[in-house]
Amino acid sequence: MIWNARCAPSLEDIEALADAALADLPEPFASAARGVAVQVADMADEAMMDALDIDDPLELTGLYEGIPLTEKSGFDSPGQPDIIWLFRAAILDEWCARGDVALDALVTHVLVHELAHHLGWSDADIAAIDRWWE
Repeated sequence: MIWNARCAPSLEDIEALADAALADLPEPFASAARGVAVQVADMADEAMMDALDIDDPLELTGLYEGIPLTEKSGFDSPGQPDIIWLFRAAILDEWCARGDVALDALVTHVLVHELAHHLGWSDADIAAIDRWWE
């Protein structure tokens, strides 16, 4: 294999993997996902890190920013759209550290985890059904 022509997956590559994961979601998750924008950035910004009290940006692979469906009301004034953020550098760092998971599977995992927050699930709810770290 020739390595000198290889580059790390780009923001666009991660976005394409997220788009493929969204396209494969079963109902009712696919319907719920249509109401959320997906953004890919290299790393979480300073404000996100401060709000979560996280010092190392490589600790944050994804973030749901919005109001969970379980808390939305018809009386809410329209504001910014709900967003699922995927952070390329942290995802690639975890992918390299694990060494035993395909990149598309990791991106799907992070995306689904953040979508679960959109659905109103807590981290404890997610952990009860998703034993990803084991």
